[in-house]
Amino acid sequence: MKKFILITLLILINCKEKIKNNSTDGENKNLNKAREFRESSNEDSAYVYYVKAKEELLKDKNNTEAARAIVNVAIIECDKGDYHSSITNSIEAEKLLKNKKDSNALKIASSNYNSIAIASKNLKNYSQAIDYYKLAIKTSQKEIDSLAFYNNIGDTYLEQKNNKIAKSYFKIALKTTDSIDFARALNNLAKANFLENPSYNAYPVLEKALLIRMRQKDDKEITSSFSTLADFYFKRNPKKSLFYTNEMYKIALKNKNPDDQLEALNKLILLNSNEYSLNFSRYVSLKDSVQNARNNDFQRFGLIKFDVEKQKRSNQELTARNFQQNIGITFLALALIGTFIWYRKRRQRILLESENKLKEQQLKTAKKVHDVVANGIYQVMTKIENQGSFNKEQALDELEFVYEKSRDISYENPDSQDEKFNEKISKLVASFKNDEIKTFTVGNQEETWKNVTKSTQTEIYQIIRELLVNMKKHSEANNVVFKFEKINNLININYADNGIGISDDLIFKNGLSNTVSRIENINGKITFETKTEKGLKINISFPVS
Repeated sequence: MKKFILITLLILINCKEKIKNNSTDGENKNLNKAREFRESSNEDSAYVYYVKAKEELLKDKNNTEAARAIVNVAIIECDKGDYHSSITNSIEAEKLLKNKKDSNALKIASSNYNSIAIASKNLKNYSQAIDYYKLAIKTSQKEIDSLAFYNNIGDTYLEQKNNKIAKSYFKIALKTTDSIDFARALNNLAKANFLENPSYNAYPVLEKALLIRMRQKDDKEITSSFSTLADFYFKRNPKKSLFYTNEMYKIALKNKNPDDQLEALNKLILLNSNEYSLNFSRYVSLKDSVQNARNNDFQRFGLIKFDVEKQKRSNQELTARNFQQNIGITFLALALIGTFIWYRKRRQRILLESENKLKEQQLKTAKKVHDVVANGIYQVMTKIENQGSFNKEQALDELEFVYEKSRDISYENPDSQDEKFNEKISKLVASFKNDEIKTFTVGNQEETWKNVTKSTQTEIYQIIRELLVNMKKHSEANNVVFKFEKINNLININYADNGIGISDDLIFKNGLSNTVSRIENINGKITFETKTEKGLKINISFPVS
């Protein structure tokens, strides 16, 4: 929805009327170039030329067209997720639009208010968003645009779960003559009705909206209809809900729309228990990819803004110094060259440092994904396989925990569970027990782990789980024992199984390299005692503090 509104704003702003004695887009080359780049979806270059056009138009005291350029800058910033900067630029544009009797100024002002409303809504400042949507309606010169803004207000109230007020705005929006806007308002009204009244049969209205959108062959809008239908049938008829969710996912895949794919996968996880693991894996993978892509895009856009501002300041300084004597100009040129060289070297150094930090973070994140997600899911699979009483609800709870932990990876959140650490270890070891494999713990008392820091506990938990996963995959053991003992300030963990054992050259090929690395992180030591066909013994020791 946000993307559609932003595109609409960009079109509205550049629909110009031929009025005598008023500057038009054609009179400014940079404004023309910016529009061409925007129409070819090259928003980065469009941003640069809109800023250039703004500076030229302000210099020529053409405030109305300068405001047009600034509003476009604000819209691109909003599209990139830089909402605060977007609002700041919109306020600057508002100050330039003093002549509200001019039709061009009114049109730009209406679009500018709508831009502020969108940014405010994304910042969850709903009351401010509604106020600016109303200002957009007040200054709008076309009824079709005003009715679209009414729909936006209704959608804002719907996000606040104020369904009754939302319905009143959707009903007004239905007066539009635009078929796509009509279908959107119709779909939203039906959604507000069934959210307010669970017994309301929204299907006929939702079907009507869907048919209009299908005739228009607008995949984005069709996806929205399928999403609403899936929500409507979620509790009433899960099979139908699953059908519409699958249709939504197909179109999202065809259009390569990651946001719609994530929404559809989230519904599939809840609706299709047979493919839960597959859909969950797809969701997590796509979520990570989308977040990384947006982070990279935001950082790139930030550098572009930085370069534009730097160039702007450099131009201002150069213009001021043009009035000085020749010796002053020569000194300035040398200073600029030196500054450029320094800036270039500094930027190269910063980029190199950023790349090194990124690589380090990627390795750290990859390790955490392996520990938290891969081992976590494998542990849940083991519980399902080994414990006959392990039902679907428990599996969902376990997988939801893994999901939440995977989301927390980038935030470095500490483990906030209140469960005692010795109990967590006992449950972990017991989860690998079945008819073929017997697992035992000795000395796993609460006192054993007293004064052990949370970070060290986290490392130990991952180490034990790594050993259990490795045993399950490779050892063919049927007896596994963990013995814990605390001697003064030293904790010893002795692991033993009666499996086939592994040779020294295979130790680091069976996933145990992470274990060694973790032991080193807590200043501990690890030794392996293995003889082929006589089992594996591992001793781990580390200081309590």
